[in-house]
Amino acid sequence: MTLYTRFAAHVAAALDTLVAAGTLPADLDRKNVTVEPPRDASHGDLATNAAMVLAKPAKLNPRALGEALAAELAKLDEIAEASVAGPGFINLRLTDAAWRDELAQIQAAGDDYGRSTQGQGISVNVEYVSANPTGPMHMGHCRGAVVGDALAALLEFAGHKVIREYYVNDAGGQVDVLARSAHLRYREALGETIAIPEGLYPGDYLVPVGKDLAAEFGDRYVGAPEGEWLALFRTRAVAAMLVMIRADLALLGIHHDLFSSEAELQAAGKPEAAEAELRSRGLVYDGVLEAPKGETAEDWEPVELPLFRSTQFGDDQDRPIKKSNGQWTYFGADLAYHFQKSQSADQLIDIWGADHAGTVKRIQAAVAALTGGKTRFDVKLVQMVRLLRGGEPVKMSKRAGNFVTLADVVREVGKDVVRFTMLTRRSDAQMDFDFAKVVEASKDNPVFYVQYAHARVASLHRRAEEAGIAARAADLSRLDTEELALVKLAAQFPRIVETAATAREPHRIAFYLYDLAAAFHALWNVGNDRPDRRFLVVDDHDATAARLFLATAVAQIIRNGLSIMGVVAVSEMK
Repeated sequence: MTLYTRFAAHVAAALDTLVAAGTLPADLDRKNVTVEPPRDASHGDLATNAAMVLAKPAKLNPRALGEALAAELAKLDEIAEASVAGPGFINLRLTDAAWRDELAQIQAAGDDYGRSTQGQGISVNVEYVSANPTGPMHMGHCRGAVVGDALAALLEFAGHKVIREYYVNDAGGQVDVLARSAHLRYREALGETIAIPEGLYPGDYLVPVGKDLAAEFGDRYVGAPEGEWLALFRTRAVAAMLVMIRADLALLGIHHDLFSSEAELQAAGKPEAAEAELRSRGLVYDGVLEAPKGETAEDWEPVELPLFRSTQFGDDQDRPIKKSNGQWTYFGADLAYHFQKSQSADQLIDIWGADHAGTVKRIQAAVAALTGGKTRFDVKLVQMVRLLRGGEPVKMSKRAGNFVTLADVVREVGKDVVRFTMLTRRSDAQMDFDFAKVVEASKDNPVFYVQYAHARVASLHRRAEEAGIAARAADLSRLDTEELALVKLAAQFPRIVETAATAREPHRIAFYLYDLAAAFHALWNVGNDRPDRRFLVVDDHDATAARLFLATAVAQIIRNGLSIMGVVAVSEMK
């Protein structure tokens, strides 16, 4: 139980007392009662809106109810002061002993501090990356990959069961283009001089694929009609690309539980099953779309198509699930895929590039229709990353053909730098990734600043051990108000985890860790001018032991937060 859940229980118990006394009716809905930090820290340590929320349905004056509730809460040993502010907000100031107890809880919980049961085991399918299997991962994929992976870890830490999924788009025209590109490299491997025409993939990454095909089939398909080799080369090339993609993702520490194939989905008749389900409920009908804006009657030939009634679920028009040639539209295939996912998870989250914003409403409509509105479905949009080096745009990669590969970036600056940096802004905000700045040793670089805080604590342990202080029992009463202020910030971590998980926003963990590191560094730097305020005071072992205990707790929270982000906490800065 966290500090906030414990005091929420205290508030609930105090309300029960008021009910028993006849001050409050017994049937009030308390679901909107909260306990959280006050907006202004000078008002106290915790605040509850209980009186504001319950006064109206109880037909009471909120200020009067606040006074009665504050009087009950003031009886608790952990509360130094309970006061009513404004029209009825209750501010609580905790005793120093309560904060020292919370510090001990951090130490005792260790790697589990902040872990929550909020998710109650509810299963969540997080689908992320899902790049077309036509080449190596590039930095356009990187941010979504990190956001999705960190979100999956965050949800697990908050008590959810998580399925990490990658959707392989291997049924569209782009994989036919891949097969044709591989065929050119196959001919090249057999000695032919080739020119790669516009529209095919020019990257050198297909050279090994061509060599493997040449070794396997010899010259059997050099002059053969496309119909004889297209499907075979498509299968081989997609398999080779997935091996490359998995390797690229592994460099980022990303491993999916499930790779789902669009081609296999269609071969198994899943789109037909989804259509039949929707038709049985009158949600798919045969109709004619309106002419696109700007098209004249002469330019537009109306065709009857199966249409999904997405307007019933908030979309701006009904959507075709098949083309006039009988093939499934992208939407029709995606509809079936989400139907499949919803059958094995309670909630769905998709991580998409911002260029897919226009399709959000229709997929949300499809999921709502197919699940009867019972499955929560969120789409997190991720903006592109602009790569810079010292403020100048980075040149493209020759090997990739027209983009910078993820692998090249990770090898240059390291997995942890890439992952942390990708979480230093909201996913829907534009981001610059400057190779010079992300490795800069300054407080303006969050990656460095947070890691440096953890490394400082590790260094402190080494120095304390050399001084013979490390094994000494800590008397936490030696921690004063300034030091307990750091405990108050540290104790917010469990709440940050729960609010970040609820909002599906893993960047909140990065923001919090930066604030915690900044507060730790500020306390550390006080010792630069005042030797008695240093964390290690050789002639005061009791003060050192207490401050070491505090620093260890801060380092523990940094490790826990970095673990959610997929970043390793370092013990030394190199």
